[in-house]
Amino acid sequence: MEILAGVLVALVALLHLYILVMEMFLWQKKPGMGFHGFDAEMARRTAPMAANQGLYNGFLAAGLVWGLIAGDPTGFAAQVFFLSCVIVAGVYGAVTANRRILFAQALPGALALAAVLIAQ
Repeated sequence: MEILAGVLVALVALLHLYILVMEMFLWQKKPGMGFHGFDAEMARRTAPMAANQGLYNGFLAAGLVWGLIAGDPTGFAAQVFFLSCVIVAGVYGAVTANRRILFAQALPGALALAAVLIAQ
């Protein structure tokens, strides 16, 4: 179960790195505009906000990677903290922005957190 937990945490970290790239670097390009269905004008107007969100997603990914490489008890605590942040952000995003965020962000975070807690 410990291996599964590590794999799930790594996948959540990769998901947040992907979101970072989409929001910080590709927002005004075709992949980024397709990510949220924005036209070029909306993408241009929202680019600073998206870059800020991307940075926060990068912090979540960095924290999860830290949790994977740090020894316990620090690694375990970091994984629990950052996965909890992922879940809260996903639930908030689902309520305030788009319901699919619940399944794209909060659900993977919750599955990884459950695996981490069971493996402990």
